[in-house]
Amino acid sequence: MRAFAELLDRLSLTASRNAKLVLLRDYLRNTPDPERGWALAALTGELTFDAAKPAMIRKAVDARVDPVLFRWSYDYVGDLAEAVALIWPAPEGLRPNREPELTEVVEALRSAGRGEVKGLLEGWLDALEPQSRWALLKLMTGALRVGLSARLAKTATAMMRPDAVPEPPDPEGGEAITALEPVTASDIEEIWHALSPPYADLFAWLEGRGEKPDANAPGRFRPVMLAVALDEAVDFEKLSPADYVAEWKWDGIRVQAVREAGVEKLYSRTGDEISGAFPDVMQGLTFEGAVDGELVVWRDGQVAPFGDLQQRLNRKSVDAKAMAAFPAAILAYDLLAETGEDLRALPLTERRVRLEALVETGGDRLHLSPVVDYASWDELARLRADPPVGAAAEGLMLKRRDSAYVAGRPKGPWFKWKRDPHVIDAVLMYAQRGHGKRSSFYSDFTFGVWTDEGALTPVGKAYFGFTDEELKQLDKFVRDHTIERFGPVRSVKAEREFGLVLEIAFEGLQRSPRHKSGVAMRFPRISRIRWDKPAREANTLDDVMDLLEAIDSGGGRIAQPVP
Repeated sequence: MRAFAELLDRLSLTASRNAKLVLLRDYLRNTPDPERGWALAALTGELTFDAAKPAMIRKAVDARVDPVLFRWSYDYVGDLAEAVALIWPAPEGLRPNREPELTEVVEALRSAGRGEVKGLLEGWLDALEPQSRWALLKLMTGALRVGLSARLAKTATAMMRPDAVPEPPDPEGGEAITALEPVTASDIEEIWHALSPPYADLFAWLEGRGEKPDANAPGRFRPVMLAVALDEAVDFEKLSPADYVAEWKWDGIRVQAVREAGVEKLYSRTGDEISGAFPDVMQGLTFEGAVDGELVVWRDGQVAPFGDLQQRLNRKSVDAKAMAAFPAAILAYDLLAETGEDLRALPLTERRVRLEALVETGGDRLHLSPVVDYASWDELARLRADPPVGAAAEGLMLKRRDSAYVAGRPKGPWFKWKRDPHVIDAVLMYAQRGHGKRSSFYSDFTFGVWTDEGALTPVGKAYFGFTDEELKQLDKFVRDHTIERFGPVRSVKAEREFGLVLEIAFEGLQRSPRHKSGVAMRFPRISRIRWDKPAREANTLDDVMDLLEAIDSGGGRIAQPVP
């Protein structure tokens, strides 16, 4: 565990992307199988333990440490794994003379029953030092949070390939050297769903000791092509409208529907299979191939607001009532494969012709995402500002007519041009410490707007959008103006004559009976700290409800908050 713990610690404390890549590359090069494979599985989210739950960690520490002391410690540290790792007492008598290896821990947890996990955990915590305890607990809970995405981990894995490998000795004398072809993250992603931890065949191929794993399994996931954000001031000077097709950027979730040789799969953008949550969609598809599109709730021939789709997300299964109330469908963007033929190298226009033909007979849960007609960037800008499709579109996509379907986020072929966010001014009400590197700072902020009675009602929570320096300023404000505590949450002084105003940007609003205000925001973030603005001039709940009505009636927007 010690080498894995050191890797996690250094990754969490390293801000540089390139430095993270080198750290993981070197770890994978220098660590033997199967240890490195289990580490890679943990970092890419492919390693979970059904029998291990955070509640078991709490039970274990409660049996060894005074519960009140632990609650105070947890409140101060702000992270369960870190708090337990630091406070866990030394065992009575002699410490176990051997630390468990990562492979030993993984194999034990994969085979353990729920009743066995607590005993295993206590024994391992007794044997480990604090840094390794922290790594163990992060591994068990799946909350590594070390600033390394699955894509970045695969990039580092590709980088571990050596430039050359020795061949068997030449009978004439000497040793021949064979150069290896470079490997990219996209190459790794192409075969990823044909692999399983601890990836011995992957490492053998990368090190020149084995053949490339076969990716041509029916129903496999294809790495998605992503768009870069459009910079209007720069990109429009370089681009020609005639070279690009425009489509709506629908307000759903990106999916890949695959039906090949009797294998049917529905994948999220990151390759997670979500077929179980949308059996009605899969049953309604009849094509043979792989379609890239947007999963939405489709009602009365229109895309419903994202809030309707949220009623069906993050579920392993769904009942008939939910399927009837929130009928899902796919708006098709692209065709990646058809009847065994890989189409990704074809130009977009050719793939589009074949997609249009496939949708005609592809099933009643498959619809074509229409192309947006425009002649100039100015005309397209007007459509983006006031789309006829209303709240269901969050912007536009621009795609080069001749673009191949390339995994990753290449610069130039595809752009996303999102609508400007909604903005309101709200007052800071509550704060809570963050996790990981933010565990010492109050970084999760609840904010509210004024009601007719002159009180504040919460309308959202945000934990990003500010710089590190602004985080320090916000943290100091919370500490200086705390008036009450509710466990880990601090209530901050917020009155009409005194309070901190935050400019909140968000992508959408929806009605929510679960919230006291009656509304919930989508993707809220702090876009500006309004040190200059009196709290009494923040927005009201009436302003927010007016905005919601405008969105519901056709995508209208309030460009600036109403003072």
